[in-house]
Amino acid sequence: MAVQDTFYISHGSPTLSIDESIPARKFLQSWKQNVYPNKPNSILIISGHWETSIPTVNAISGRHDTIYDFYGFPKSMYQLKYPAPGSPHLAGRVKDLLTASGFPRVDVDAKRGLDHGAWVPLMFMYPEADIPVCQLSIQTDRDATYHYNMGKALAPLKDEGVLVVGSGSATHNLRALREIRGGGGRGSIVPWALEFDTWLKDALLEGRYEDVNQYEEKAPHAKMAHPWPDHFYPLHVATGAAGSDAKAKLIHGSWDLGALSYASYQFTSPPTS
Repeated sequence: MAVQDTFYISHGSPTLSIDESIPARKFLQSWKQNVYPNKPNSILIISGHWETSIPTVNAISGRHDTIYDFYGFPKSMYQLKYPAPGSPHLAGRVKDLLTASGFPRVDVDAKRGLDHGAWVPLMFMYPEADIPVCQLSIQTDRDATYHYNMGKALAPLKDEGVLVVGSGSATHNLRALREIRGGGGRGSIVPWALEFDTWLKDALLEGRYEDVNQYEEKAPHAKMAHPWPDHFYPLHVATGAAGSDAKAKLIHGSWDLGALSYASYQFTSPPTS
């Protein structure tokens, strides 16, 4: 069955995996009931935690290893597993589509498992771990339009029942979060984060995807919200795969530490006639 939607999920802190007080956790747990009841044939996830110089897709035969790419957290987090099956077939389709769209080289990694930007949200969205998953890397030395075009190249996957999910954070300034935490703050949202988050919401809901591609020039406090673009580029892949005429919907909004936005979005393409 064809898929008409792509998604951008703000996965926030790795502690989402164990902290039941984080509102985004309940949102993700309600995924199949309240957000997307259809079961996709497979999932392509683009996480802000896999950066490579060349687009790379993992092609796992069997089940994924769970990558614990975080340090100094409670021991229970390192005991969690998400052994979803891989999909060498989907990996091959990703490589073929990107290559056909002008990406000169696409690598395939037959060993890499799922990092926490992938397995933490998927663990709540699809806890059975029975849907084949591939992960695609981002290139932080390229711009947002490059990643939007990557998504455009991957749009045909939706007709094959593939759910494209970008996983990052609507705001992601770790230094600011450390300063807020160190100062004992947690409650009120800092102005720069709120202004950027509001601009992003308005731009997406109004269909101004080109403005979002040019966010560094168009958005208020862009460099404060994203000093490094790793957690934002998955959004551009998701919007590119949805298409310029897709309708955006805010499906979740919450905050942590006054500067970490968990805003998440659904992008629905109009049905083809």
